[in-house]
Amino acid sequence: MDSDRPLLGIALMLGFCVLAPVGDAIAKVLGQSVPLAQLVFIRFLVQAVVLTPLVFFTGRLWRTRGWVLGLVVLRTFLHILGIGAMFTALKFLPLADAVAIAFVMPFIMLLLGKLVLKEDVGSRRVWACLVGFCGTLMVVQPSFQEVGWPALLPIFVAVNFAFFMLITRQISRNTDPVGLQAVSAFIAMAVMVPVMLFFQAFEVTAPVMIAVSSLDMALLVSIGLCGTAAHLLMTWSLRFAPSATLAPMQYLEIPVATLLGFLVFSDWPDPLASAGIAVTIGAGIYVILRERTIAAPVASAPVPAPPAE
Repeated sequence: MDSDRPLLGIALMLGFCVLAPVGDAIAKVLGQSVPLAQLVFIRFLVQAVVLTPLVFFTGRLWRTRGWVLGLVVLRTFLHILGIGAMFTALKFLPLADAVAIAFVMPFIMLLLGKLVLKEDVGSRRVWACLVGFCGTLMVVQPSFQEVGWPALLPIFVAVNFAFFMLITRQISRNTDPVGLQAVSAFIAMAVMVPVMLFFQAFEVTAPVMIAVSSLDMALLVSIGLCGTAAHLLMTWSLRFAPSATLAPMQYLEIPVATLLGFLVFSDWPDPLASAGIAVTIGAGIYVILRERTIAAPVASAPVPAPPAE
C-alpha cells in the first residue's frame, strides 16, 4: 500500500519480538503454581486497566461497529485461544523449544499474505523466509516420545496466530491500536468471566482462581504489561508494513527466547540449535537490508505534508 513504511514496521515488530518472549518466560515461571484461567484472565485485566484511561484521556477512538466489530470479536477469541495454548505448552516444553516450534507461523503468514491479502511477495523475501524456516528446524528438536501431545500445542498457536495477524492487518487501518487493544481486553473478560464462574461453581476442573503471594501477583501483572505492550507494537507494525515483510522478522523471537531460557531456566541449545539461531538472525538481517534498499528511492523523493489533524 502507498502509505506503508516498512522500516518503521520492522522496528516496531522487533520490539514485539523482545517483549513477547519475556512475557512467555514469566508465564512459564508461574505456570506450575497458578491456574491457566487465572494467568489468562489477569493478562487481559491488566491490559484493560492500563489502556482504558489512556483511551479516554487522549480522546482516542475505541467504538467499533459493523464488519470491524465482528473481526475484533473474532480476533479476541483467537487471542484467548492462542495465549491459553501457549501458556499450557510452556508447562511442558523448554521456552526456546516452544517458541521455535511455533515458528511454523511466519511461513503460514507469508502464504496468507500472498493468497488472501494479495500482497506483493518478492522472490527474495520468499527465499529469506524459507531460509529462516530452515533455521528454526535446526533449532527445533522435538521429542514427542518425551512430552507427548503438548508438543503439538505450539503448532496450534502458530496457525491461530497467523489468522490473528491476518485479521489485525485487515482492521489496523480502520481502528486505533490503543482503542483496539482496550476493547479486546473487555471482550476477553466478558467471555472468560461466565466460563470461569461455571467451572468454579461446578468444579468441572481444578480451581480456576487461587490466592497468590505478592511476588506472584507482581509477576502476573508483568505478564499483562508485557503482553499489552508487545501486541500494541505488533498492531502498529502491521499498520506500516505488509505481513509478508514482517513475517521473517519474527524469527528473532527465537534467540531472545533462547537467551531467556538460559538466564532463567538454565536451558541452552546444542551446537545444531545454535547454528539454527544464527541462520534465523541472518535471514532477518537480510530482510532489513532488503527493505532499506527498496525504501531508499522512496525516502529520497519529496515527502508531501501530512493533512492537518
